[in-house]
Amino acid sequence: MTRKAVFLDVDGTLLNDRGLVPDSAVTAVRQARANGHLLFLCTGRSMAELWGEIMEIGFDGVIAAAGGYVEVGGQVLHHQNVPVDQVARVIDFFDARGINYFLEANSGLYGSATIKTQMREVLYGGVTDENVLAELERGFAPFIDHLIVGENMLRDDINKISFLGSDVPFETIRAEFADAFDVIPATVPQFEPNSGELAIAGVHKAGAIEILLEHLGIPVADTMAYGDGHNDLEMLAYVNTGVAMGNAHQKVKVVADDITGSPDEDGLLRSFTKYGLI
Repeated sequence: MTRKAVFLDVDGTLLNDRGLVPDSAVTAVRQARANGHLLFLCTGRSMAELWGEIMEIGFDGVIAAAGGYVEVGGQVLHHQNVPVDQVARVIDFFDARGINYFLEANSGLYGSATIKTQMREVLYGGVTDENVLAELERGFAPFIDHLIVGENMLRDDINKISFLGSDVPFETIRAEFADAFDVIPATVPQFEPNSGELAIAGVHKAGAIEILLEHLGIPVADTMAYGDGHNDLEMLAYVNTGVAMGNAHQKVKVVADDITGSPDEDGLLRSFTKYGLI
C-alpha cells in the first residue's frame, strides 16, 4: 500500500489512563514503521515531557506543545513561544487566586510552589489497590519528578501553560485569557474539573502537520491521525483519515472518520490492522 504518515496523540491515545504505553501500541508503531510508514508523535506535551518509555518506541518525528514545536530527523522546523509579558500575566492571575500551574518548555516543566502536592493528590488520591498504584507510579512519577519548583518563572522559552483544578471556574479562566490563548480543558483525564491548558491563540496540531507535510513532500491524502482530546479536533479534521480512540470525548468522536478501541482495548493495533498499516 501507499506509504502513510500517521500522527499519534500521547495522553489517552498512545498512553492509557495510568500513563503507560500498552504493549500492543508499541507493537503497532514498530510494525507500521517496519512496513515503511512514517509515525509521528503529535502531542500537547512539550519535549521535556516525552521521556524514555515514550521516545524509545521509535518515531520519525515529533509535533509537540499542541503544534507549537515541530521536529523531524533532528531538524527543528517550527518553534513558537509564549511572549514573556503573557507569561507574567498568567502567573500573576494564577498566583493571586491560588491556582497551581506549570509552564511547559523543552528545557523543563516549571511549576508553582505547591503543584507537586496537588499533582500527587490528583493522580494517586483515593487509589488503594497496590497493583493500580504501582502502575500509576510507573506512568506518572516521571511527570511529577520532572516538575521544577523554585526557579524564576519569567522565561522566554515557554511553549504553553497547564493549570490544575481550583475553585475558579474553567469558563472564568477561558474568558480572562481568550484574547491571547486558546484555552481548552486538560488533556490528561485525571486532572480535575476546572483544569486546563493555555496554548498560543491559533496554534494547533493541524497547522504543525501542514508544516511537516510540506517539508517532507507528503500529500494530505496519505495521512492518518489518532486522538482523544480537545486539542486533537483540528488534527482529526485535517488529515485524510482521523480516528478517535474509544475513550475520546464525544466532540472528538463526532469529528473523526472512525472510532477504535481505547489504549487498553488495543485500539491502535486494531485500527492499524484494519487500515493495512500492519
